[in-house]
Amino acid sequence: MPEQDHQDSSTFEIPGQSASVQATKLQTALVLHQQGRLAEAETLYKEILRAQPDHFDAFQLLATIAGQQNRLSDAVTLFECALNINPLHPASLNNCGNALQMLKRFDEALLSYDRAIAVQPENADTWCNRGVVLQAMKRYEDAVASYDRAIALRPSYALAWNNRSFLLLELKRYEDALLSYDRTISLNPNYPEPHYNRGNALLELERYEEAIASYDRAVKIKPDYAEAYGNRGVAFQKLKRLEEALFNYGHALALKPDYDFLYGQWLHIKMRMCDWNSFEHDLDQLAKKIELNKKALSPFPLLALIDSPSLQRKAAEIFVLEKFPSNSLLPVIPKRARHKKIRVGYYSADYCNHPVMYLTAELFEKHDREKFEVIAFSFGPNREDEMRKRAEAAFDRFIDVRNLSDTDIANLSRSLEIDIAIDLGGFTGDCRTGIFALRAAPTQVNYLGFSGTMGAEYIDYLIADTTLIPESSRQYYSEKIVSLPGSYMVNQSNRQISDKVFTREELGLPTVGFVFCCFNNNFKITPAIFDGWIRILRKVVGSVLWLFEANPKAAENLIKEAVELGIKADRLIFANRIPLLSEHLARHRVADLFLDTLPYNAHTTTIDALWAGLPVLTCIGESFASRVAASVLNAIQLPELITSTQKEYEALAIELATNPEKLSAIRRKLEHNRLTTPLFDTRLFTRHIEDAYTEMYERYQSDLPPDHIVINP
Repeated sequence: MPEQDHQDSSTFEIPGQSASVQATKLQTALVLHQQGRLAEAETLYKEILRAQPDHFDAFQLLATIAGQQNRLSDAVTLFECALNINPLHPASLNNCGNALQMLKRFDEALLSYDRAIAVQPENADTWCNRGVVLQAMKRYEDAVASYDRAIALRPSYALAWNNRSFLLLELKRYEDALLSYDRTISLNPNYPEPHYNRGNALLELERYEEAIASYDRAVKIKPDYAEAYGNRGVAFQKLKRLEEALFNYGHALALKPDYDFLYGQWLHIKMRMCDWNSFEHDLDQLAKKIELNKKALSPFPLLALIDSPSLQRKAAEIFVLEKFPSNSLLPVIPKRARHKKIRVGYYSADYCNHPVMYLTAELFEKHDREKFEVIAFSFGPNREDEMRKRAEAAFDRFIDVRNLSDTDIANLSRSLEIDIAIDLGGFTGDCRTGIFALRAAPTQVNYLGFSGTMGAEYIDYLIADTTLIPESSRQYYSEKIVSLPGSYMVNQSNRQISDKVFTREELGLPTVGFVFCCFNNNFKITPAIFDGWIRILRKVVGSVLWLFEANPKAAENLIKEAVELGIKADRLIFANRIPLLSEHLARHRVADLFLDTLPYNAHTTTIDALWAGLPVLTCIGESFASRVAASVLNAIQLPELITSTQKEYEALAIELATNPEKLSAIRRKLEHNRLTTPLFDTRLFTRHIEDAYTEMYERYQSDLPPDHIVINP
């Protein structure tokens, strides 16, 4: 997060004596005032006013003392008395604006600054203070213009440069912010916050090594700068230097134990490395923090840690209230007339070779263009890869909005009269929840990318199914639930699998023996699920566990854990990432059974395995993320692979590994069901989700509030 200390110049300056003041008492009071002997000066100013009730200087100086003592309401009243006598006094207008600003009476403060500028347009301090008020009102572009004017009047005005830089960062004008921070730093190289915020701009520009260098300079100036350590951790995380990220997060927490949302991120990095040292204690602390309404973590890491829909909702509500509260900057969207076609906007950072795009591409292509107009809003980088090109061709309009602010994107959506805005990211990486906090459309929907509630009153619907969210669980979701038939999971019906035939040897697998596999991200592996896998390996002689290696440290820790539990290191095999998805799908054929994780199930990885003909064994939990694989297996009519306890899960894994006939029967059923059941019928899925969009739209057109929607097959 960008940080801005000392963001305004709204101190209460002692004005110079006016030419008309000759009284000895006022002279004495001014000397006392300048010496900081405020009580004595105040007494003399009041004596002057008793003798001369319309004494302008006594009023404004008395008001200044009230401001200096933080008696802000008194200061405003006294400045107003002074301005009734001399309404064109610029210093009093500026100081009155300062008091009003500190009272958060921003409209009145802005008016006071504007009056001061009308009298004295060359006062840089007033222009800067005006910028601070506009910034507080979230009128960022106007605030930048005000700071620009202050800088034009005083080119070396470091405070105005710093505030301007901060806003350019907020407006996502990262290159401009970087240049502005360079100027800020040149004026005051020993001020740590510009170095920190310059690092934030570089972080957004994906120039991670340079960002780390900026954070280094910040902490050199301010060694206890927790936020700089925190964001330096983010940069190391982006570089996949997880141990350094963990160190920086830990150091930031040591400096600032209540650092907003960092505890969960620190724990998430540990999970990515399969570092389970103090796992139970950490989890217990996390649950307690959430129960106490502490800002412990962002909602995403919790999905893989605790299978509690109530706790997940609470964590989401804490997060959204702090980071993305409902924003009334834009007016309420007026009721719109019915469009000939329902205008659906899909908002995502993942229009590229990414799991979300692999799942949704055919949906975008198959939308009924007689009834729907579909528009993409892309705020992720343009990697010019295969799926980006496919996405650009799939929509009626594809709009790259990555360089626009949330406000600009919301305004653009409104100008295009988007009827239904679909957030495909939720609280995943590079999310832009602020767009929806501003209301991009009359109806807003959480779908696919984030497997849980967003806890936000401005997200109207969550697309799910009855396996994911039974009626009895709706209370744990702030959105109204849309229950699609089959599974909520959209898929492609035409994914290509390479003809390449992998051998066990080239994949590092033994030539004989049963191959259990799990290609889920390593952070989804918990100690409990791993202990279960070890028990399975013990029971199935000669079997191995084939896992995805996200990073070397995770593999090292998993092997160490296995050895401590009595399993030889060579029974854990690690698969590296394969650039071609078609070849990744092909290598599934070498495995015998996919073992799912809990509480964060396989999502796209379930789809990959089933499409490649590999059975997936899951254990269903309570929360959305822990029921996804069950949803998918029900849609492909393989409920026999869904278990409900850890004991059942382990027993069925062992049975399938030791009963070749039963496993072969399931494989044959999977092959038959793959193209005859709803799971991979994208055209059918598209009709179902369009039915949901239509019902949402009809409710809106009928002036009905959002409500739960069940779509029948």
